[in-house]
Amino acid sequence: MSFDLILASGSRIRADLLKNAGLAIEIESPRVDEESLKQALLQEEANPRDIADALAEAKAAKISRKFPDAYVLGCDQVLEHDGQILSKPTSRQEARDQIVTLAGKTHKLLSAAVLYHETQPVWRHVSIARLTMKSLSDDYLEAYLDRNWPDIGTSVGGYKLEKEGVRLFSRIHGDHFTILGMPLIELLNYLAIKGVIQS
Repeated sequence: MSFDLILASGSRIRADLLKNAGLAIEIESPRVDEESLKQALLQEEANPRDIADALAEAKAAKISRKFPDAYVLGCDQVLEHDGQILSKPTSRQEARDQIVTLAGKTHKLLSAAVLYHETQPVWRHVSIARLTMKSLSDDYLEAYLDRNWPDIGTSVGGYKLEKEGVRLFSRIHGDHFTILGMPLIELLNYLAIKGVIQS
């Protein structure tokens, strides 16, 4: 194969992370009803870690059936706050509501990755970052939304840390790559041990 792995995701950020790390990748976006799967897991009272892992695995499994000889990477990220899981905001008002909910408090981002090979999971990892958001004035919040909606509609919590969203936070504990949606260091270490990439 002329590539190291297939990324089972349409995420530009995840693709850029892998490419910038020197991996040759192919991209295949799986058709997975993430919201239905998430709701089913919530009905079963699954914890946030298991939900992130299951969503990542569903994506990898689907693409691995099409390309069984390849290494296929599925990823997902879950935001957990006070025992509740937030989804991507579908409107400006919903993004505002999420930010108001998170303001002045600490929440967790759980980034899961599952690697499939020959239609079987061969590696998985869930990393966690803890982020504390500042208290925000109404004026700043409205101006922030004016500048950043609808771009932030693709990000749970109503922020992108790689953009102006970083200004919303007073403290961050965790790996930068976890916050961007992928446990990259752990993945690269595994791929090097398996001889998929040079080390």
